[in-house]
Amino acid sequence: MRRLLASLLLCLALPATAQLRVVSLAPSLSETMIDLGAADLLVGVLDGGERPTALAGLPSVGRYGQLQAESLLSLKPDLVLLWPDSVGAAGREQLKKLDVPLLVVEPRDLSQLSQSFITIGERIDRAEQGRQLAARFDAGLTDLRQRYRRDVPLKVFYQVWDKPLYTLGGRQIISDALRVCGAENVFADLSLPAPQVSVESVLQRNPEVILVSEPTQAKAWAAWSQLTAVKKGQVWPVPDVGLERPSFQMLAATEKLCRLLENAR
Repeated sequence: MRRLLASLLLCLALPATAQLRVVSLAPSLSETMIDLGAADLLVGVLDGGERPTALAGLPSVGRYGQLQAESLLSLKPDLVLLWPDSVGAAGREQLKKLDVPLLVVEPRDLSQLSQSFITIGERIDRAEQGRQLAARFDAGLTDLRQRYRRDVPLKVFYQVWDKPLYTLGGRQIISDALRVCGAENVFADLSLPAPQVSVESVLQRNPEVILVSEPTQAKAWAAWSQLTAVKKGQVWPVPDVGLERPSFQMLAATEKLCRLLENAR
């Protein structure tokens, strides 16, 4: 009895462990925190599109590309999760001057995305959850690669915007998603994340499929009937905008992409 009483008194004497305060500077990183069962650690987020319900009441530190440094500082974070493109060059310079603890997460392929679950998990004391999430993601990717492998990759042009014409370079994670589906980004040789290209260069590379980010952009390609993708009627909207939000949900978005590309003739 005395031992039990002593243990209880010791517990009362110990200070409560302070909960880690995390700010997420990208919707994809906010989703990863939810997937790791750590939404309760978030004290602020950078907005970009509709928020998940679990984050509805959290303070905002700005919108995509527009960081509000004062709002961030007022939250006194112990850790800031940063996807560099989400705040832009000016925002990154602000963060350097603020001297806040940063974890930069910038996966360029799906394997790096899987590793990011482990890295974030370790930093927020959710190491086991991070490993489990990565293992599920890797297993799903292996399955997709086996199911949709092609001996000759399908040539795909991924259109980000139309006026001017922008696409994705080979070091973007969506290019890796295309490879999982047995396809190849026709501009994979370009290193810029989102290079501007000409219609003439698209004609020269002659994709078998054109993916457009907005359904209304598809009609414009009808004027270029010499393109294989146009001849075959294979100018399609991107099946899931989740492809542009690298978190665990990208596995399901990639599967939708694979199913769509499987219809290519």
